Amino acid sequence: MEQYVVLVVDDDKEIREGIEIYLKNEGMKVIKANNGKEAIDQLNEHEVHLILLDIMMPELDGIQTTFKIREDRNIPIIILSAKTEDTDKVLGLQVGADDYITKPFNPLELIARVNSQLRRYVKLGHYEGKNNIIDLNGLTLHQEAKEVALNGESIQLTPIEYKIAELLMLHAGRVFSIAEIYEKVWKEPSYNAENTVAVHIRKIREKIEIEPKSPRYLKVVWGIGYKMEK
Repeated sequence: MEQYVVLVVDDDKEIREGIEIYLKNEGMKVIKANNGKEAIDQLNEHEVHLILLDIMMPELDGIQTTFKIREDRNIPIIILSAKTEDTDKVLGLQVGADDYITKPFNPLELIARVNSQLRRYVKLGHYEGKNNIIDLNGLTLHQEAKEVALNGESIQLTPIEYKIAELLMLHAGRVFSIAEIYEKVWKEPSYNAENTVAVHIRKIREKIEIEPKSPRYLKVVWGIGYKMEK
């Protein structure tokens, strides 16, 4: 079994070392960085399967670092935030993070979220019809390649964005509620998931729609949820 490598980025040494202990107990390898700049350097030197990333850091903060990582990498990113305001969490999701956890955190919850993201990243795309290529009037899902393309041009989606797009495209025409989307993609009960799902839907629209405000593919069904047009 492959040993997963997690990059822990936090300017607090005690937090880095505490997280390292939890992850090593789960059989994972841990690489550490003190700030966003060091994190980018580590990514250039090592293969990494997941990143735990603090928001408030010197030199390059977590938001800027996430934005930079997302320029060319789809590695799962879990934001670590000492702030409880929803705006910080939403901002992290908007720039490409896959999940967030608020400090101080429960070690068991941290491990559960890490394992959940690793499962999705390493074993991406196991809904029915795995070998299918689905085309919705120019929007194409290649399940084996784990890729979505628009008119032949590959679209760079984060792992969570891909899973949402895959779910909706495999069941084109069917309306999924926010709770259904969250539970099928995140694999955990939906609780106050509206913001989280809405942010990811908006990011997908920005990538697949020529006019995101007048979407051709990903439609909202008011009061019910979302669907992908056939």
